[in-house]
Amino acid sequence: MLTIYHNNRCSKSREGVCFLESLNQPFEIINYFETPFTIESLTEVIGKLNCKPIELVRTKEKEWISNFKEKSMTDKEIIKAMVDFPRLIERPIVMTNNKAVIARPAEKINTLL
Repeated sequence: MLTIYHNNRCSKSREGVCFLESLNQPFEIINYFETPFTIESLTEVIGKLNCKPIELVRTKEKEWISNFKEKSMTDKEIIKAMVDFPRLIERPIVMTNNKAVIARPAEKINTLL
């Protein structure tokens, strides 16, 4: 089953949900502001994305610019920043048991099917 990590306020995230609805397959929506990531769960997602933690950061967000932009950070510190400031996490993330994609554009979800 597919899972989408979703932010209702994000138009790209809403597009991802609409795309999943059009597939007529069951999927789970996790609003990661209501059900926040832990360091462990976000580390697992990053592993499924097969990317570096910094690649999941929305580096233009004010929280990143104000608190982290000029710092040299380890991967663990970047993950902790995303857990502490979930707005920093790129979205939507769609995941299966083995893989995940940042669904921008939503059609990237097709790579999981």
